[in-house]
Amino acid sequence: MFPLRDNIPSFKRPFVTYTLIVTNTIIYLFQFLLPSRLEEMFVFKYGFVPIVFLKAIAEHRLTVQDFYPFLTSMFIHGNWTHLISNMWTLWLFGDNIEDRLGHFRFILFYLLSGFFAMFSHFIFYSNSFIPAIGASGAIAGVMGAYVILFPYSRIITFIPVLFVPLFVRIPALIYLAIWFLIQLYNGAVSSILGGRGSGVAWWAHIGGFISGILFLKLLYTRKYRRPVYYE
Repeated sequence: MFPLRDNIPSFKRPFVTYTLIVTNTIIYLFQFLLPSRLEEMFVFKYGFVPIVFLKAIAEHRLTVQDFYPFLTSMFIHGNWTHLISNMWTLWLFGDNIEDRLGHFRFILFYLLSGFFAMFSHFIFYSNSFIPAIGASGAIAGVMGAYVILFPYSRIITFIPVLFVPLFVRIPALIYLAIWFLIQLYNGAVSSILGGRGSGVAWWAHIGGFISGILFLKLLYTRKYRRPVYYE
C-alpha cells in the first residue's frame, strides 16, 4: 500500500516543506560520500543512541548538548530507500499542514513532533546501543495533524494485487488509521521480542503521530473549519 497523492489543494507555497526535503537530501548526500568508517562515526555522533542519554541521566551529568541528537537524528537516513520514502510522505502530507499552520508554526510543529517521537523511542528502548535516525517520527506528527484537519480527503493509493496494479481512493481517516494500527502492532511485537525485529523505530512513529495531534491543538490558532471533502 503506497500513497501517491491526495486531493487537497494548497493555497500557499510550502517553503518549509521544500527546505526540509532539500536539507535532508543534502545531508544524506554528504553522509553517502563519507568513507564507511567516518559515516559510522557520523551516525553515532548525530543519531540518537538511547543508552548514551540514559547514562548521562544516571550519572547526573545531563547537559543541553545531550538533547541535540533528539533533533539532529531526524535529518540522518540509513539509505536511499529510507530517505526517499520519508521525503515522499513529507511531500504528500506536509504542504497541507504548512498551509494551515503557516511557515513558522509548521517548522516548530515539525521539530517538536520529531523530538517527542524520539523521546517515545527512548522510553521503550532506553538500553539500546543502536542509533535511531530518520525523519519518520516528525513526519508521523504531520500525518497525525493531517488526519485531524483532513479526515475526509482521499489518498490515491497504489496497491499491488499479484501482478495487477490497483489505484484506490482511500479516505484519509481510514488510510491513516490503518497505518497507525500497523505501527502499534509492530511496536508491541518489537517490545515483546525485546527490541529485536526489523530495526524500525515503531514507537517513534507512534509517539510522533500522537504528538502531532496534540501539538496541532496547541499551535493551530485559526478558527476551526469543518473538514472539506475535495473531489
